[in-house]
Amino acid sequence: MRLFKAAILAGTFAILAAGSAFSADVKIGFIVKQPEEPWFQDEWKFADQAAKEKGFTVVKIGAEDGEKVQSAIDNLGAQGAQGLIICTPDVKLGPGIVAKAEANQLKLMTVDDRLVSADGKPLEEVPHMGISATKIGETVGQAIVDEIKKRGWDMKNVGAVRVSYDQLPTAVDRVEGAISVLKSAGFPAENIYDAPQAKTDTEAALNAATTVLNKHADVKYWVAFGLNDEAVLGAVRASESVGIPAANVIGVGIGGAESAINEFKKPAATGFFGTVIISPKRHGYETALNMYDWIANDKEPAKLTLTSGSLALRDDYEKVRKDLGIE
Repeated sequence: MRLFKAAILAGTFAILAAGSAFSADVKIGFIVKQPEEPWFQDEWKFADQAAKEKGFTVVKIGAEDGEKVQSAIDNLGAQGAQGLIICTPDVKLGPGIVAKAEANQLKLMTVDDRLVSADGKPLEEVPHMGISATKIGETVGQAIVDEIKKRGWDMKNVGAVRVSYDQLPTAVDRVEGAISVLKSAGFPAENIYDAPQAKTDTEAALNAATTVLNKHADVKYWVAFGLNDEAVLGAVRASESVGIPAANVIGVGIGGAESAINEFKKPAATGFFGTVIISPKRHGYETALNMYDWIANDKEPAKLTLTSGSLALRDDYEKVRKDLGIE
């Protein structure tokens, strides 16, 4: 009996050891389009957290254009990776990314931005975790409407800066979601001014918004919205540069990036009123676990998972972050 128990224990330990060894052999690539942005750094951080818990390896790669994406996928194949999670710099690269992943025998998932085919339709066969862009935009719009009413502004006298980056479908969905709520609340469509930005950073947004504000210098009150926090922060900086008081500006961003949190921490409130925080934890941690499960247990992820966000203001952002598992 003692020998039998010992054999069972030895077999159990062997199975556990084999499982541990297999986990250590799992290698997952995580490619992002803008590795310097806090959002993607947080995604990587949470992917590493999942890797530490399960014992696999995450290979983090920044790829800012199509050529770098192709090279990165080949690099992962050469390293013996089994899976790839990607936020591509251009969703129209979809067919090429799928083909390259298949050539390197990599299971493929997308995060944040969904790949599209040559005719612009989503590649539904590729599992994707994204953001319900329209819903988040609507949350932004509702926050702006509520604050306009709270401040007692007449919407006819308010201008809206639509900081736009229409090359990205997600950006269009977000701003159009905000606009739909504004219009439903009675905001005049002719008071919404487009400010197209060349890039998705604060400087490009500042330049775009400054042009709009200077062109409509007679407008006293302003609201601002766009793809992300950086877009709205650019509009807020632009309003400051042309002498518009912070009390006359309502900017609501998206993302809850460090730049937004730093804005809330300033001694005096600025025109950056709020941000809809989207948790990078799910987008990094959960996608990494899903990919691991797919590789280790042949459990394919859901074809489409959409996450939502929560409005955070200067006085409650810490609680919102904690509730989302960021703190």
